[in-house]
Amino acid sequence: MHDASSFTVDLTGSSSSGGRSRSFYERRRNRHGRGMRGELLPPHLPGARSRSEQFDDWVMESAQRLERLWGEKIQDLQIVVQEIPDGLEELTPQAMRDLLGSCTPALPGHPAVITIYRHPVLMAARALMPVNELVHDVVVEQTAELMGLAPEAVDPAYGRSQA
Repeated sequence: MHDASSFTVDLTGSSSSGGRSRSFYERRRNRHGRGMRGELLPPHLPGARSRSEQFDDWVMESAQRLERLWGEKIQDLQIVVQEIPDGLEELTPQAMRDLLGSCTPALPGHPAVITIYRHPVLMAARALMPVNELVHDVVVEQTAELMGLAPEAVDPAYGRSQA
C-alpha cells in the first residue's frame, strides 16, 4: 500500500546513494538477507479488505438494490452503520429483538435514518445465514417500517436466498 518513493527523509543533508534520497523502505534494515516483504494479499483481492469494510460494502449493495427498485421514493433515505446500539445495557428483552437495526422517521430538515448494528448482525448471522443476506433483510425490514409496507412489498426477494 505504501509507495516506496512517496516519503523520504534525509537528516544528514547528504545521501550515500549518489545525491538521491532513499525512502524509508529502501533504508530499512534487511535482516538475514530476506529482502523486503510485500503485502500478504494484493489490494484487488477480497481478503485484503477488513471485515468492517466488507460489511459496509454489503450495506451499500443492499441500498443500491433498493434504489434500483424504488428510485426517487427512497432518495432521501440515509443508511448508517453503527458498531452496537446505544444504551445496550438498558435494553429490555422486548427491545432486544430489534437489536439488528433501527429506523428514525424523517423530521423537518433531517432525512429518515436507518441504522444497522454491525456486531449484532454478525453474531445473528453466524448460525442463520450468510451475513450479506441478513444485512439485506435488515435493511429491507427497516425500510419497510419507514414506508409502512410489508418487507415483501419493498423487495420481493426478502427472506429468500439471493445466490
